[in-house]
Amino acid sequence: MGKEYGSRLGAHGRIRRVGKTTLCAIMSIMLLASNGVDVASAAPASAPLPHSGGTLRLTAQSSGGTLDPQVAYMSLTRQIETPVYDTLLAYPKFSGPGALPVIANLVEQVPTPEEGGLTYRLTLRKGIRFSNGQALGVEDVAASFRRVFKVGSPTAGPYYSHIVGADACLKDPAHCTLTGGVETDATTRSVVFHLSTPDPDFLEHLAWGHAAILPASTPAHDMGNSAPPGTGPYRITAYDPTQYLEMERNPYFQEWAHEAQPAGYPDHIRLTFGLEPESEVTAIENNQYDWMYEDVPLDRLGEVGSHYAAQVQLYTLLLYYYAALNTTLPPFNSLKARQALNYAVNRHAMVIYHGGPAVAVPLCQLLPEGAPAHQSSCAYTKGASPEHPAARWQAPDLETARRLVRESGTAGQKVTIVAPLDGRYGSMAMELRSTLAAIGYDAVVRSMTQTVQFPYVQNSDNHVQVALTGWQADYPSAGGILHTLYSCESIHPHSDNSLNMSAFCDPAIEDQMQHAAALALTDKPASAQAWAAVDRALMAQAPAVPLVQIKRVTLLSKRARNVIVTLNDEILLSQLQIQ
Repeated sequence: MGKEYGSRLGAHGRIRRVGKTTLCAIMSIMLLASNGVDVASAAPASAPLPHSGGTLRLTAQSSGGTLDPQVAYMSLTRQIETPVYDTLLAYPKFSGPGALPVIANLVEQVPTPEEGGLTYRLTLRKGIRFSNGQALGVEDVAASFRRVFKVGSPTAGPYYSHIVGADACLKDPAHCTLTGGVETDATTRSVVFHLSTPDPDFLEHLAWGHAAILPASTPAHDMGNSAPPGTGPYRITAYDPTQYLEMERNPYFQEWAHEAQPAGYPDHIRLTFGLEPESEVTAIENNQYDWMYEDVPLDRLGEVGSHYAAQVQLYTLLLYYYAALNTTLPPFNSLKARQALNYAVNRHAMVIYHGGPAVAVPLCQLLPEGAPAHQSSCAYTKGASPEHPAARWQAPDLETARRLVRESGTAGQKVTIVAPLDGRYGSMAMELRSTLAAIGYDAVVRSMTQTVQFPYVQNSDNHVQVALTGWQADYPSAGGILHTLYSCESIHPHSDNSLNMSAFCDPAIEDQMQHAAALALTDKPASAQAWAAVDRALMAQAPAVPLVQIKRVTLLSKRARNVIVTLNDEILLSQLQIQ
């Protein structure tokens, strides 16, 4: 889901290369992090942590669009809403080597799967209230899961289609009942989920943000600029997507599980939109803001690494950038055309656009490094093929790419790349355009703001040939990445929430996915091997062009302390303490 910003093109679209000073500065930051130093909160050992209170000042280039927690899928919105909304289970907010995948949040304990993974029984905690003062009840839970389908949540199909009754809800969302799928008992505060087929990731799906529990009275449509009441420690009080977002403490919140939803430190949180990343860096250096959403721009890395290293947080993401190729439209309804672009793209250039090898690595497969089941493999590099992949990407192979274009009969066709206007996407888009031109296509770039581009490229009515985008794993899971982005179940024609932007559907690979998922219930090592095979099978069909995986370089103000990076690769904003 995650998106990154901030890039620079040199004159005439050439790469602006990272100098030795920049790389050395960033390497010094990486060395601090690798040695266990919290480089974002490195204060003198004698300095006490500030007390609670004050206003946390945040900045982002643009808003993340809708505030509806069951619809929003931009990483900025998801991060802002973490302390506003709760799910039945949660990913631990304070993660570490021994952190459990999910923990109890609105319920008393994590359920044990029954009947071979078809039944899950949960008991709702007592005494929790929404930010409007209403008590949380089991009917709110049932209504919230029906609403996931009614509002067309992006993950309704990939994450919740195993619930009994979900098939009918996907076909007729407006009349979704989930009859037989969600049972509740107000007296015992119990909620029981019945699945039609086992889902090895169901507990993780109950912890994902789109399963946020809202009041049963919440309208069954995208709430847009109006934030529904939540149960977390903060509530959103004002929002203008062109200017700002404001949050304050939820007066009805009392901490029930610190690891799942801790009380926050700031009294107020204000997010301001509109600054370019260059200006954001300067403003934080001047202590005008405490945190910026965008990555530090490439041409400021040396400055930040040399003079503000103690204010930098650097961490690896399960996030990568890729070009989704529409497999239903020419020229990429041809396998050879898709393979050609994979062979031709210069992934080294993509690494340079993101700051060089200290903060980015070339990616040649659909499971990023660090993801479960990842096995390094590259079918599209010089000297390799889908039948005989190399261990890693080495160099582009333009000769093979041009031959495949000729054989496909698609040479000379016009190709439009739809890319976000923001940041380093521009550099990547121009690189793709040049690559397409070099192998025989008439390529152009169409840019739009990211808030508009992300839903636009998902809608089949817009006939997008190439969508330049990025994806951050919702949680560490091979299926959560591959099934969500390339499963037949993730195709929703005429919808802004069709995450399979390639419209790729292969029944044989679909069966492989189902087999890999089923194995996870009984044999996780075998499941990992099966998902690795799915990754290779998908790349053989080339529905996308993976480009680069990155590390996040975040700058904070001098007064920001207590940086917590969650299992979801986000800084927990509610835990930032300010002087």
